[in-house]
Amino acid sequence: MADISIVQEHRLTPNKAREAAQKVADKIAAEYGLDCAWQGDVLHFERSGVHGSLAVEAQQVEMTIRLGFLMSAFAPAIEAKVTEKMKAVFGAA
Repeated sequence: MADISIVQEHRLTPNKAREAAQKVADKIAAEYGLDCAWQGDVLHFERSGVHGSLAVEAQQVEMTIRLGFLMSAFAPAIEAKVTEKMKAVFGAA
């Protein structure tokens, strides 16, 4: 198993931060075949071998991803792609 934790600061309003989180989720869901669902200000996602969450806070978002054994080999590539997407969506504000 591999765990990934990514924190990205932002200067968005709560509504804009949630919209941005949904954009990130849509991109990674399409790319990795994830099912996503909101629970308050936390977006949970999962598929076989992958589960995690994207928590939206006032000045930052935090994504945690837990990869199963087979997916753990791809952890560095997944972390790099997700970090890039989060910087593009949240860092541009």
